[in-house]
Amino acid sequence: MKNITILGSTGSIGQNTLQVIKQFPDRFSIVGLSANSNIDILYQQIKEFHPRFVCVRDQKAAVNLKPKISPKIKLFMGEDGLEELVGQKRTDEIVLAISGSGGLPPLLKAIESEKTIILANKEALVMAGSIIMNKSGKKKVKIIPIDSEQSAIWQCLDGQDKERLKNIYLTASGGPFREKNKKDLQNISIAQVLRHPKWKMGKKISVDSATLMNKGLEVLETMFLFDVELDKIKILIHPQAIIHSMVEFIDGVILAQLSVTDMRIPIQYALSYPERLPTALPGIDFFKLKELKFEKPDFKKFPCLALAYRAASEAGTMPAVLNAANEASVDEFLKGRLEFISIPEVIERVLNRHKNIKQPGLGDILEADNWAREEALRVVNRLG
Repeated sequence: MKNITILGSTGSIGQNTLQVIKQFPDRFSIVGLSANSNIDILYQQIKEFHPRFVCVRDQKAAVNLKPKISPKIKLFMGEDGLEELVGQKRTDEIVLAISGSGGLPPLLKAIESEKTIILANKEALVMAGSIIMNKSGKKKVKIIPIDSEQSAIWQCLDGQDKERLKNIYLTASGGPFREKNKKDLQNISIAQVLRHPKWKMGKKISVDSATLMNKGLEVLETMFLFDVELDKIKILIHPQAIIHSMVEFIDGVILAQLSVTDMRIPIQYALSYPERLPTALPGIDFFKLKELKFEKPDFKKFPCLALAYRAASEAGTMPAVLNAANEASVDEFLKGRLEFISIPEVIERVLNRHKNIKQPGLGDILEADNWAREEALRVVNRLG
């Protein structure tokens, strides 16, 4: 029996994780749940899974939830409360499903608490990958990825000699605008952006998938998570989203991980590792599968990809600035204050104005993150 705490249980990954856990009551037990402010969904989860600990980051929402739940449940509030939840000794594994830079503090706390981390947050690794991997290495803490692409790489590398690695191929569906030309992107609506052709995801990651910034962030994530040189990481557009990533070795052998497009598959394996448990989800029907297509990514149509490679190449505080500028730009787009086509323009201007710190500490990274958000808002206001 593994005791699980889910950070971000009301989001897409969190809800899918609970669906998986529900199928194996003899294998997994929910110890803790956290949400930002969606106490309606959180309350239903509490009634079904009976956690011992709950955290609500939004103080007002936490106060509203408190009278509804049993006094036997310990309720934490705010950022400090989230770190307290992470540090609970009853927890064996932490599923970190909080999106964005907000996942960095609880991730670092989870490493300090020596918990196994099941990671669905890529932004924390983008911001502070070297610090995270160094700390996890010293503490001998496992970080198991949930993202389908990172899970695929992790599975293909398992038991292999990484010194014999030649290339990693990160696959991408291409998002909702793969077949559109650059002119078509001029007047894109929020609804169009959020309509992903393959995956049902949260708003932020859906926008990132539409700009292909999500794949750029995964390039950085792959660098840090697997300690791989940038020039060994290639991106392939694969519209069918059946192959979730591939690993090529120096002898010409390529290992690929294939499955249907359902996040519950990588979530289940991350939870059950090193075992594989049965699933009721349908497998791939190869007789109905007509083709597997691959295309080169269009860096001109999707300049966010080039910006991510630039940040990865320059390293230092540049990845944190890239991530912060992107988060701020996406937020402004979702508020209707920035055009879709202008997201990469804002990010590029912020990167151009940043004075990179080559070997940053955590304080430098957090300072760069704050500066980039403020600078991105200044750029958005000028464009407006």
